[in-house]
Amino acid sequence: MNWERLISDKRLGMEEFHDRRIHIRSDFQRDYDRMIFSSPFRRLQNKTQVFPLPGSIFVHNRLTHSLEVSSVGRSMAREAWLLMRSRHEGRESGPALDKIPDIVAAACLCHDLGNPPFGHSGEKTISTWFSEGAGLRLRDNLTERQWCDFSRFEGNANSFRLLTHQFCGRRKGGFAMTYSTLASIVKYPWTSLHGGEKGKFGFFESEEEDYRRVALELGIPELEEGVFARHPLVYLMEAADDICYQVMDIEDSHRLGILSTDEVKSLLLSFFGEKDRGRMERAMGHLDDPNEQVGYLRSNAIGVMVGECAGVFADNEERMLAGERMPSLVSQMRPRLAEAYSRCSHIAWNRIYCASDVVDVDIAGNRIITYLMDALMDAVLHPERNSSKLLLLKVPRQYDTGAASLYERLQSVLDHVSGMTDVYALDLFRKLNGHSLPAV
Repeated sequence: MNWERLISDKRLGMEEFHDRRIHIRSDFQRDYDRMIFSSPFRRLQNKTQVFPLPGSIFVHNRLTHSLEVSSVGRSMAREAWLLMRSRHEGRESGPALDKIPDIVAAACLCHDLGNPPFGHSGEKTISTWFSEGAGLRLRDNLTERQWCDFSRFEGNANSFRLLTHQFCGRRKGGFAMTYSTLASIVKYPWTSLHGGEKGKFGFFESEEEDYRRVALELGIPELEEGVFARHPLVYLMEAADDICYQVMDIEDSHRLGILSTDEVKSLLLSFFGEKDRGRMERAMGHLDDPNEQVGYLRSNAIGVMVGECAGVFADNEERMLAGERMPSLVSQMRPRLAEAYSRCSHIAWNRIYCASDVVDVDIAGNRIITYLMDALMDAVLHPERNSSKLLLLKVPRQYDTGAASLYERLQSVLDHVSGMTDVYALDLFRKLNGHSLPAV
């Protein structure tokens, strides 16, 4: 691969209108702005990240997480480019690489668009509706690939669909994002048949041709049938996401009293050597509020990991351009940082993600999504029933519940359910159960 092709401002679905004029905003900045003003992005404010949505204590939701990932991703990309710049002076790749901070910032905004309500457990609930629940009866009516798409439902693949699919009434190319931004969000550029034990994949069967078009334009090689190399900028987007969710979950858990101030200080100070620790402890002496102390340490921890991951990216430029599948940038940090990050991850899995409030959301979300899937799937499978006709009136017109194929009809339900906010899903659940009626 080469940067001259990998950085392309051509827009999916609008190729015939492509021009090379220089505008006030680059097309990658337009991608960013397009997302900021979009409905799917705004809906992220009412989707759970990890903890229940805010009461008296503010914690992160999908929207604030995405904004922070975008900020960190832009900084990391800029630092990586500064480290790489001398190699590209006088080469055609130089001007193209000036654009990578804007591309990564836009990709980071988009990376969670396809996640369903109620956090990561929402993904699991949708996939297990097929593999363990009522959806099992549909297996013989789908191809192996289509079954894998559903039984391994993946928010990353759903994000690519949301950005590229021509929903009813929408223009060709969906959001008509640039090829480079689209490629930079696909963490797992292979089909669901190649998902392995973790079941991760990057695009559904319905969007495979769109991804192939993007890959062909950018010169991303197909390593084997249905398996592509990663666009190099995916590594920066992934690292920004890894850093933010791990460190911010620690900070949120402190605000909620799950972890003590001393525990969190110890975790975050472990990213630094003795000299830096001493300086930070002196600085914290001027802060009386424990939340401010943790915020100060969190900022420094993110900063040091941004610099480290930018360096790893720059050092591995040739490997990425060769299409080699590498470990994440975070996993390649020097030992002290890698060990500190691993400690945060261990605490998160053993103390945070199994906390009572988090499990309560998972249980409620599982119940709500399962019920909605049962009802909506039954409606698209039996549209002639009176109850189905009533229920399908609740589905937005952009979702084609009357599509010709079973695969597409089932997708229309997944599009609707995955696009719901936590609040809307709960409200619809109550209404369908007769527990909530409009005021008379």
